[in-house]
Amino acid sequence: MPYTTAHKMRTRERILDSARRLFTRTGYENVTIDDVMAHAGLTHGGFYNHFSNKADLFAAAVETYTVTTPWEADDADSPDQSADSLARWLIEFYLSDDMLRDVEVKCPLYGLPNDISRAGSAPRDAYTRLIQRTAQVFKKAMSPRRDASTRAEAILSLCVGAMLLASTTDQPNLSTSLRSSAKRQALALLQDQD
Repeated sequence: MPYTTAHKMRTRERILDSARRLFTRTGYENVTIDDVMAHAGLTHGGFYNHFSNKADLFAAAVETYTVTTPWEADDADSPDQSADSLARWLIEFYLSDDMLRDVEVKCPLYGLPNDISRAGSAPRDAYTRLIQRTAQVFKKAMSPRRDASTRAEAILSLCVGAMLLASTTDQPNLSTSLRSSAKRQALALLQDQD
């Protein structure tokens, strides 16, 4: 008897969850299809029912960050309190100790840039959509400013850069200082309405 559509979807989600965790923990090059399937509690053979190859899996895993994030940003052009609150929350959350500590679920924007750059066009396309979607959260909070896009990209760059640097140092004070400085500047860019 064939598997139900719901079962197939759950299996695909298990594979994607395992892939996300393993890729962010050890990097794309260090993870095999067998590793992902074993982590998911599945056999290797079932992999090809869901993905054509490892690069396809990597692209799908990165893409899940664009649909499983806790924020939404629609294309509305007017600022509102919820957009501002969401943008502030995202800055605070992104630069938090919890985000830095959770190695398996860290954001691929700072956790996987080198892997993405070498993995082919499909992962890069998914990564680009994640950049755009995250920047849109900040842009919406600053709309209708003419420089909202530029500021949004600067905020995103501050957040990602600070987390990338903070994740590479073994000096807790430096890690905290980098993130605090980025947060201060990101919030200033968000609220400055001159």
